[in-house]
Amino acid sequence: MLSLYVHIPFCRKRCSYCDFYLVANSARMEDFFVALRRETAARASLLKGRTIGAIHFGGGTPSMAPPALLSDWLEQVASLTSFAPDIEIALEANPEDLQGNAAGELHGVGINRLSLGVQSFNRAKLASLGRVHSPENAMTATHKALGLFDSVSLDLICGVPSEDREAWQGDLDKAIALEVQHVSVYMLSLEPRTLLSRDVAAGRVRVPDEGAQADFYMQALKELKASGYAHYEVSNFAMPGHHSRYNLASWKREPYIGYGPSAHSFIQTEEGELRTANEASLSRWLSAPQSAEGFREILGERERFEEEVFLSLRINSGLSIEFLRKGNTLPIEMMNALGKMEAQGWIRHENGALYLTDEGFLFADHIAAELIP
Repeated sequence: MLSLYVHIPFCRKRCSYCDFYLVANSARMEDFFVALRRETAARASLLKGRTIGAIHFGGGTPSMAPPALLSDWLEQVASLTSFAPDIEIALEANPEDLQGNAAGELHGVGINRLSLGVQSFNRAKLASLGRVHSPENAMTATHKALGLFDSVSLDLICGVPSEDREAWQGDLDKAIALEVQHVSVYMLSLEPRTLLSRDVAAGRVRVPDEGAQADFYMQALKELKASGYAHYEVSNFAMPGHHSRYNLASWKREPYIGYGPSAHSFIQTEEGELRTANEASLSRWLSAPQSAEGFREILGERERFEEEVFLSLRINSGLSIEFLRKGNTLPIEMMNALGKMEAQGWIRHENGALYLTDEGFLFADHIAAELIP
């Protein structure tokens, strides 16, 4: 099964915490879709004979795209390959874009999963993040989406400037009361070169420290798991059958093709496993979308081992200890590290496999690094 990702880079503005590749206007939206069809046609051989299980429109703000243009591209892909009968077609949306019948139009062109960038239902938190929608917009958009789409996911951010446990609990309570099928919880990260990072460095803004962030995360785990959500990835919680198929396939190292500026791909070739990425430049991608590749790497045995360790721990699907021993050139040091992490309560062993505890998820990348010499 193959997954597809489309990076639609347009946004109305750049939020203070965002470091994704984007363009803060949509003047070239139609040009983008012309180039997207060109890139898709140029890479048609990668689709031939395959079945598409999931398509994800990310960004940027994909909900700014006219539904008719999304439909044209989906029809092009359908003419080149086969869609699974239960294909998941997901789109990331901002609440302010779902005015009038916008959600209905998206559903009408085949979108069956909506990922809403709510971030918070708290007015002060939204203002501190530079979001333009209101709590009322967020609630209205979520109710609309729940009436139309098979799966609705909400993005929530914790650890924003001046946030406390009460404000975070309010966000969790509202998300749970809405009975959405999926919740993504992100701890605010100070990314280099963002406005928020500069403001914090200059002392103009204060954010909760790492200890408070960890408390917020554990609070989310407790509340969401008690409400029936399965914690299936570091940041993601789903009701049964409502995990993100595209994301889970990526974490399981299943093949996917990315289209658009900055989009990544992971495919099997005669040379081996190949990772590529398009250039993070809209202008260069528009001028030659069929040859916009800016990065290419054939993965060796070492790279495959490292990816397997990092990604398996993120989804906590169980990482074979025997696999770790075979891929590790320092097995004694590795076993000592495992012993220390188990004593700290970060990991547990079961049937010859390694799993993270709830607290261990806070240190998933650190744990993975400790297991790779």
